Amino acid sequence: MVIQGPIPRTGIGVDVHAFAPGDAPRPLWLGGLEWEGERGLAGHSDADAVAHAAANALFSAAGLGDLGTHFGTDRPEYAGASGTTLLSEAARIVREAGFEIGNIAVQLVCQRPKFGPRRAEAEAVLSEAAGAPVGVTAATTDHLGFTGRTEGIAAIATALVYPTA
Repeated sequence: MVIQGPIPRTGIGVDVHAFAPGDAPRPLWLGGLEWEGERGLAGHSDADAVAHAAANALFSAAGLGDLGTHFGTDRPEYAGASGTTLLSEAARIVREAGFEIGNIAVQLVCQRPKFGPRRAEAEAVLSEAAGAPVGVTAATTDHLGFTGRTEGIAAIATALVYPTA
């Protein structure tokens, strides 16, 4: 069988952040949204695990390294950067490398915050940043592991890209 047209590529991205220590509080940014009254995550940027996993999946699909390659802690200009800024920049880099983005799917793993009520809002913000559809689902771990003990948040993403040339 001969495949006609561009062959799509898939990538996987993972991001994990611990909650910030109580003596150094930060706001929680997740899915491109600020979550008032929730304990924030520790990290070089805003620590938005959802946006970071999405960006990592894009880089993986295009074979362009990872978040650390492009926005690592050795890049002071990204200190405190928003996850949507990093996702938007990742999408730009992927497109500049000759790919278009089909979609991104993210699975958020955490006990809190309760994500469902703001899912549509987060998907809209992330889709705008990526310039492509982004879907987010969420799951708890039934109080198992570090996410279940509310020590941190994890996100796993997949992305579909295809060459434009």
